[in-house]
Amino acid sequence: MLRRLIQLYTGLLLYGVSTAMFVRADLGADPWNVFHLGVGRQLSLDIGTVMIATGVLVLLLWIPLRQRPGLGTISNVIVLGLAADAALSVMPVLNSLVAQSALLISAVIVNALATGMYIGAGFGAGPRDGLMTGIHARTGWPVRRIRTVIEVSVLLTGWLLGGTVGIGTVVYALAIGPMIQLCLPWFRQKTRVKPEPQREPAV
Repeated sequence: MLRRLIQLYTGLLLYGVSTAMFVRADLGADPWNVFHLGVGRQLSLDIGTVMIATGVLVLLLWIPLRQRPGLGTISNVIVLGLAADAALSVMPVLNSLVAQSALLISAVIVNALATGMYIGAGFGAGPRDGLMTGIHARTGWPVRRIRTVIEVSVLLTGWLLGGTVGIGTVVYALAIGPMIQLCLPWFRQKTRVKPEPQREPAV
């Protein structure tokens, strides 16, 4: 249990750090962070505050879907935003395209590792992933279609609100799925099965 908890919170902290890296790279972010940036720009709020508020609102949508949050779900709502704001407070603004590109690639890698860690810990899905699985459970619609509709909707909304869309958004969309698939087995916690006692051979 202790190992799983350490893995959960390390993953959530790294996810928040990866969000800050996307912001500082300023070459485009993933759809949800485009949305967070757009809302933050319109309301003059830190991205971390918007992430927490969005997580709470999405979590409320779980109620009609009859989804039950776990420790990982609640922690996701709180930790990601706090970690993103803390990382942004110490991360310098970059003016070099080479440095921005390197930071963008690093952000995608850190994001994939972080996702593998907090999902692999097995304490429940994040609010946004739970929304997808909840809609699937209630409607029977394919997960891929639901995910696409949600991601495209938040991306377009964030872009219209002034969120940063760019090459980073495309890189994330193409790379994050295969990278999470690669990373998840590294962090998936396995339950130990007691070996069956050996029986004496029949005489």
